[in-house]
Amino acid sequence: MSDAAHSLTYRRPSVLDGGRLGLETAGGTALAGPAGNPRFFTGFLTDAAPAAGGLQAIARVARSRYPELTGRPAFRDPVVTCNGDRLRFESFSRCCGVYARLDVLSGGLDGQVHDRGTTNVDINEPLRRMLARVGGRDPLHLSVGPDDLTATTLDGSVVEKKVPLPQRWLRGFAEVQVITAGFEPRAELSAAEAARLLRSLPSRSSGALWAVPAGRSLRLTGSPAPGAVCVASPDRLESLVPLLRFARALRVHGPQVRAGSHPVASAWELDLPGMRLVLALSPGLNRGFSGEGAVLDALASDDSETDAELIGALLAFEPRVEVDLLAERSGLPQPRVGDALTQLGTAGRVGYDLAEAAYFHRELPYDATGAEAMNPRLRNARALVEAGAVHIDGDTATVVVGDHAHRVRDGGCTCRWWAEFGGTRGKCKHALAVDVARNGARG
Repeated sequence: MSDAAHSLTYRRPSVLDGGRLGLETAGGTALAGPAGNPRFFTGFLTDAAPAAGGLQAIARVARSRYPELTGRPAFRDPVVTCNGDRLRFESFSRCCGVYARLDVLSGGLDGQVHDRGTTNVDINEPLRRMLARVGGRDPLHLSVGPDDLTATTLDGSVVEKKVPLPQRWLRGFAEVQVITAGFEPRAELSAAEAARLLRSLPSRSSGALWAVPAGRSLRLTGSPAPGAVCVASPDRLESLVPLLRFARALRVHGPQVRAGSHPVASAWELDLPGMRLVLALSPGLNRGFSGEGAVLDALASDDSETDAELIGALLAFEPRVEVDLLAERSGLPQPRVGDALTQLGTAGRVGYDLAEAAYFHRELPYDATGAEAMNPRLRNARALVEAGAVHIDGDTATVVVGDHAHRVRDGGCTCRWWAEFGGTRGKCKHALAVDVARNGARG
């Protein structure tokens, strides 16, 4: 599927002038519905330098591609969500292998919330240079959204950007939500140990290292072991380094691994005054989150789309989306609420906060055209079912494709794709077709 052209209209460029940071917004969604240039917050960032550094990190990830290629970098504006008690700034790298989020919490804000919602925010190249010059920890005045008194430039013009809307970004937001929801805390390092570890990482590496517990720190090794965290292409953590001088701790999250495990994703959470910066790394330099296939199990359920409509109607940009509360309010069992949240994630409507082990509501300003259109494996699986290619015999199934008969059992398959990836990138189309067929039989 080709990327769509996404038009962003700002009333003027975002600027930093005389201790006042004005972040301009484009079309998005607020509590009352679609909004042209929503206004979310005015007040102060209580720690200017860490906040400026965090915004730089978000913008840096949005313009980066790993490995870095020659040529002029492409700019894609991050998104910001106001959840009432916090502001969340998010972006993906151009290769979709690095996800970044800066959460400015209530302790880092002092001002007035005008509305809740999500929109793009203009962080242009001149603003990035100005943010780099912010020093000290004095408060910095912040407005997110146009000031009613200075809504346009002096000549009355507006700023329009035509940017590509990568479908990979939208799929990546969904995959990150599912993948990180299965992570567990693996280590917490002091600021000094965090600086030692991050500064010891190789500056260029296409392979995966593993960080294993060593006293109060982590030790780098070339092999996985129980309790280890994968550091795939560790130079992708570079955006954390400029913020180490403000850090209070570094928390590392990842899935369970064992000796012989394949590379996996990981998340690195830097604790800053009044805010948190999170970087999530895909399992490899040439593996974007958009292709990981973690959402496919939930999307194969026939109930998830209908359930998503119900759950989506109950969301109101809460900073914490409580699954048990949604189950009580909707009358759905918690597993179906979880699948519905995954379905909503394919439209960018929910994310996952590792620090609080909870979902949060956002509405990405993207025109999502449906989960199956962006997941060809699932689309192909449904086509196999419709063609009568799936034959189920108890716990085993056979999927006939041309002259080949693939055997599926316990989610595994005899196909070449499964032999190559072994389930590390989600189920193959044959195993998904069996799931779809079984769901249809139960219905």
